[in-house]
Amino acid sequence: MFKHILVSTDGSKLSGKAIRTAVRLAAATRAKLTGSYVISPYVAPMYGEAAMYVPAVSPKRYKELTAREARKALAVVEIEARTAGVEYRGASLTADNPWEGIIRAAKARKCDLIVMASHGRRGLAGLVLGSEAT
Repeated sequence: MFKHILVSTDGSKLSGKAIRTAVRLAAATRAKLTGSYVISPYVAPMYGEAAMYVPAVSPKRYKELTAREARKALAVVEIEARTAGVEYRGASLTADNPWEGIIRAAKARKCDLIVMASHGRRGLAGLVLGSEAT
């Protein structure tokens, strides 16, 4: 059936459900599992009359902080996979939009299934807030 499954995580509790589902599916089909965490690129703070003041974070510090969050989120996937006896690899990458990074990671690793959580937003909420899962 499936040979290589990619599960995307943002470190949230909702992602935990997707992780557990992906691990169970990988174990049942003897598939490999890749955990994916997408990092937004660094954007320098804006200043000006209409801009809100945001404390500056250097590109180096931003990279350190986001790398730490990625490791933390992917560690959850690794623990679940190892516990279930599933072959696992983690991947964190940078992309402008999470969906682009998820698809890029899946293609690069030749995954034949992507598992991810969805907030289930529909109607106006889905239109206004958007949906990476969609």
